[in-house]
Amino acid sequence: MPLEFARSARSTVGIEWEVALVDRSTGDLVNIADVVLDALRGPDGSAHPTITGELLLNTVELVSGVHTTVGGAVADVADQLGEVRRVLSGREVDLICSGSHPFAQWFDQTVTDKARYHKLIDRTQWWGRNMMIWGIHVHVGIEDKAKVIPIMNGLLTYVPHLQALSASSPFWAGVDTGYASNRSLMFQQLPTAGLPWDLPDWEAWERYVDDMAVTGIIEDVTEVRWDIRPSPRWGTIEIRVCDGVSTSVELGAIAAFIQCLVEWMSTRLDAGEDVPRMQPWFVRENKWRAARYGLDAEIILDAAGAECLVTDDVRRLIETLSPVAERLGCLPELLGLHRIIDEGGSYQRQLAVAATHDGSLPAVVAALSHELAEGLGS
Repeated sequence: MPLEFARSARSTVGIEWEVALVDRSTGDLVNIADVVLDALRGPDGSAHPTITGELLLNTVELVSGVHTTVGGAVADVADQLGEVRRVLSGREVDLICSGSHPFAQWFDQTVTDKARYHKLIDRTQWWGRNMMIWGIHVHVGIEDKAKVIPIMNGLLTYVPHLQALSASSPFWAGVDTGYASNRSLMFQQLPTAGLPWDLPDWEAWERYVDDMAVTGIIEDVTEVRWDIRPSPRWGTIEIRVCDGVSTSVELGAIAAFIQCLVEWMSTRLDAGEDVPRMQPWFVRENKWRAARYGLDAEIILDAAGAECLVTDDVRRLIETLSPVAERLGCLPELLGLHRIIDEGGSYQRQLAVAATHDGSLPAVVAALSHELAEGLGS
């Protein structure tokens, strides 16, 4: 099955930001995304072009356009967040973003009335109904499809960095799971989700998609829900491994990290160099370590098995990538990674709020709402 790869300008960036709707007084999820989206329709009744629904009616997704800078993409979705806030004015509803809701129950949530979502739930049953998860997706433009698989394989080395920096789902259905990112381990239970298979080239990707389609596992390529995947329609690599982030500073920092990593690898390929990669078993172990321990994870760095604290390697990578960031115009955003490390990841902040409020999870929701409105460190 030959897959066309759209023309895309190199290292352009787009962001998808999933946010949840919560009751201001109780902190519980509210299933009114359909009401929000109706209120956002244009004068002619047309749907909003970039604010969309998701699997559950407790969620709206903000989708940026194609941007040359991370700052532009973040400003785009931040403006959309403002649009959602305006249509919620007068309602006792707030917005939050994190990998999971601290205490909501899956059986209280309403599935969006679309055939593709009903099909997913019908097939996946309990696991599908438990997908009360939120994330960010970052697209980076690739100008040559021959680069897609080598860069995707190279990015797997940095899964633990991205997982640890974004980890924001320590609670699940009212339980402290002991994980920094419970979302990442929940999501990989779905068919075609989780880490990508080890593929040598674009043709192997085409064979994989063909196998999945012939056997009825998927109907189209968008049903491949890998943590990192090619996105042929847009001409991008889409990084989906991150938990939802609750502030624009974190969003910009992580998106800049991703954009710089892709451009750095693309430049290596231009020079005729290989992009280093690790054994799949190291990649899988690293994902688990980051999900479990977050910013305290000791991760495997390379194929030789060297290890170090993930935050130490993030700081090293900031130095390595800073010249790339200057060229791409995202150095201020990249340096925001220091703030995440210094001020604590979202999972750490949530646990701290719960600890200082006698375990109150509604207090955690209130803190998340405040962070989304006021910013990191507020």
